[in-house]
Amino acid sequence: MSTDRTPAEGAHPGQPSQELARLAEAVRAIERGEGTAPRAQPPAPPERPAPAERPAPAPEPVRPVALSGEPVEAARQVLGRGGAPEALAEPAVERLGERAGELLAEDPWLVLSLPAVRVDQADGFARTLLGASCRPDDERRGRAVVGWLLERAAEAGHTALEWSVLATALQKQSVADADATLRKAVEDGQLMVFHDEQEGAAPDDEAPVTLLLGLDRYALAEESLADGLVRLLNTFETAATPWEPSEAEAPSPSAAQLILAAAGSGLTAHTGGEAARAEPAALVAAARAAGLRAYAAAHTENGRRRLAELLGADGEQAALTVDGLLSGGEGPGRGADGALELDLLAVLDAPQLDVERAATLVESVPDGARLVLSGDPGVLWSAGPGRVFADLLAAKVCPQVASRTPDPGPIGELVSGIGVGEFAAVEAPEKEVVVVPVRDAGEAVHRTVQLVADSVPRAIGVPAERTQVITPGHGGAAGTRALNAALKERLNPGPGRYAGFDPGDRVVYVPGPGRALPGTVVSAEAAGLRLDCEGGPVVVPREQVATAVRHGWAVTAHQAVGARWPAVVVVLPGDAAATLTRQWVYSAFSRAERHLSVVQGVDQALPRAVAEVPAKDRTTRLRTVLREQTAGG
Repeated sequence: MSTDRTPAEGAHPGQPSQELARLAEAVRAIERGEGTAPRAQPPAPPERPAPAERPAPAPEPVRPVALSGEPVEAARQVLGRGGAPEALAEPAVERLGERAGELLAEDPWLVLSLPAVRVDQADGFARTLLGASCRPDDERRGRAVVGWLLERAAEAGHTALEWSVLATALQKQSVADADATLRKAVEDGQLMVFHDEQEGAAPDDEAPVTLLLGLDRYALAEESLADGLVRLLNTFETAATPWEPSEAEAPSPSAAQLILAAAGSGLTAHTGGEAARAEPAALVAAARAAGLRAYAAAHTENGRRRLAELLGADGEQAALTVDGLLSGGEGPGRGADGALELDLLAVLDAPQLDVERAATLVESVPDGARLVLSGDPGVLWSAGPGRVFADLLAAKVCPQVASRTPDPGPIGELVSGIGVGEFAAVEAPEKEVVVVPVRDAGEAVHRTVQLVADSVPRAIGVPAERTQVITPGHGGAAGTRALNAALKERLNPGPGRYAGFDPGDRVVYVPGPGRALPGTVVSAEAAGLRLDCEGGPVVVPREQVATAVRHGWAVTAHQAVGARWPAVVVVLPGDAAATLTRQWVYSAFSRAERHLSVVQGVDQALPRAVAEVPAKDRTTRLRTVLREQTAGG
């Protein structure tokens, strides 16, 4: 949900109107520069390293050193006394510091800040440690539940929540006086509060008020990102390398429009489907031909390879991944001030940038450089919080170029229709699109295995290892776990002697939130599980295998975004009907290059989702902050 959607009139339900009025007026005063309290400022830029030769990517990650010693033992003892898993001791020290044991004993609800802990579990832990003094109205409980709710909201993509939404969520967690708890959290600095006006409202004291609450981590990331984007717009005329391209350099009218727009602005947004990726590639090629240090970065290695093919002879030097660019393993390296040594950067798959990653990327782009953010606005947003690309488009603070290059063939026609809310049959004379109706989840699994192992290789000519299965979730009778078990049994049977894996197993390695690296199991060794991930060796430490590695014949759409395969089988079991959105269907179907099979068990829920359920809302502030920073500019 954007922060400039029309809010409810007047005070939020359950919030005293006088308290709301005072808090809203304080926020307005700060934003006008009249208050004494400073407005949230972006974090200071990180210290930039001295220039160095471009490092080669490490063949294997450094295995993390396990925490040990007295702090972990002290945390383990407190956790044990409260009945919590002692395995939480190391995360507790990582999260709370060396005094973790002491802090947990003083405030047991701090256990809610640790991974996968629920409120009812934290309550049980607190009752065991505190005994008769444990009360549901304890301020410590309210403070911990507020933080827990906002962290869960961030996992769902929100960078902030409306006061009324958070108050209602607190009430559902048995926090009796939710409004008092929120006021206390604001006073103590646990939350940042922002005043947001509805779209088109007059900027006066009578304008309807929406109050947004957020953790400083994400609020400051949005402020920092907005600062960086505005900096590129403002420094362009004085610091940019001159470039006067000719329209004749472009292979298509849309590419020509993009080249001219990027030549004249420090920040440009570009939208389009898969075929439109040729346009930022043409931009980078034209800029390099003119002597500019130009590069393009994609979300995945799969996307980087496709981009390199579009760039031709310069592809392997100019095509990067965002992770490789930021880590220094790929691309131009950094100058003495730590900024990337480039004149133009085109970032493809821009919808996959969460707010923190985007802020880090933009902060690394030097003054006067040209940044182009390009992507398909129909695909799923980032796995992390924010909706950076959608908010940039909505803010309308920079030139925008919409590609007029359609995706070809029956799959392109189907996906284009889905993008505008239409799910219609398409002519597919070469079996480019096949719908396979199923009655239940068991039949869905059976038909999926049949398609991957037999039908698609025989009829389409795409082998099983180049066919990807996509399904809405991990659980359920036809989720990734069930599908991967069945596909392994057919395609690479084995005892799973390495923590459930065998050599040759297709896997997905998730080293961190929002990252999913496809790979194959090579072997196991003392250090851990050895994988071949997109052409590079990786050793996953033993203690991380259970949480960071999954079988990968079947993945979710979020794990698939940014990559494409010759053949894709999308599985829609009956229990997926309630979770489908147009955005999900568009993302899953558009992963296919030559062939798409749809194992269909949701009946009319599929066209209904395409027509009526565009996307799951996210509450963010970037659009508002960008408009504020560019107002009158």
